[in-house]
Amino acid sequence: MYISDLNQRLSNLGAQAVHRERIVRAWLQGRALHTGARRCDTEAFLPLSVRQGLPQLTHDLDQLARVRSEHPADDGSVRLLLDLPDGQMVESVLLPRDGVCISTQVGCAVGCRFCMTGKSGLLRQVSSLEMVAQVVQARRRRPVKKVVFMGMGEPAHNLDNVLEAIDVLGTDAFIGHKNLVLSTVGDRRVFERLPTLRVKPALALSLHTTKADLRVHLLPKAPIISPEELLELGESYARLVNYPIQVQWTLLKGVNDGDDELDAILRLFKGKYAVLNLIPFNALEGDDYQRPDGQRIIDIVRYLHSRGVITKVRNSAGQEVDGGCGQLRARAVDLVNTRRLQQRSV
Repeated sequence: MYISDLNQRLSNLGAQAVHRERIVRAWLQGRALHTGARRCDTEAFLPLSVRQGLPQLTHDLDQLARVRSEHPADDGSVRLLLDLPDGQMVESVLLPRDGVCISTQVGCAVGCRFCMTGKSGLLRQVSSLEMVAQVVQARRRRPVKKVVFMGMGEPAHNLDNVLEAIDVLGTDAFIGHKNLVLSTVGDRRVFERLPTLRVKPALALSLHTTKADLRVHLLPKAPIISPEELLELGESYARLVNYPIQVQWTLLKGVNDGDDELDAILRLFKGKYAVLNLIPFNALEGDDYQRPDGQRIIDIVRYLHSRGVITKVRNSAGQEVDGGCGQLRARAVDLVNTRRLQQRSV
């Protein structure tokens, strides 16, 4: 079910444009579909055929992203494991300060070596309406003023659906354009499409190293774009929309936290309209990578800050519940498979 399907279904029920707009906006705010404006008699406003169709439509929309489990963390974030209509699962995260991070794919084809999501490969795309439904679930729990397309999946590999969701969230859902953040490993299609949109989101680039050969190793199926060119492409878009590029850097002990990388960052970021987000690695059971020591992270931030690179530490939400991106889904899938094997053996 896509956003266009929702509008067509309302039209088939007899809803005019003004009815469709009110119903969709009520849903996007996490409210009941029949919610009307103040001092407005909903029964007098909506046609009878529309009112009769709303219960089934409400049920179908609720099936788009059903909460299987919630996992609150000490930092105020809450990880949600969500069931999609076909039984697949994705994760989204309620972030502190009124944000939500949503998934754009079930699995991911990029295969980043430090990411649990990439280990499963790409299973299917998430529809535009399923993305928006993740935001709706978040808004039913707390205010949402920022949406980050940085959960499971590579948004550029599902670009049409992602851009459709961004358009709706930036218009009917009243989310500021710079508070819609699209993350990518660097697909050129992103840089071609974003400048043409009426809703121009902020952009986050998954860089992780200044070394081209190491980046190919860490992100084995990402497009081959040098770190220098990637930052140049991001810089052009940043100047167009007048908000900085966010550069994502997962800190891996002994891999990309050395002094040589820091000095290369200074050269790479010189004159760029960009912010560096350091994400200390969220250790996964059985993984070869580790996060740097706390003092090393502090030293890195101080070094870069003192030399003019705006640097922030973004800890992955849900670490104390072993809820890094993809971990909840992986454990749930393992549990489902174990139960199936047990049933077959009976």
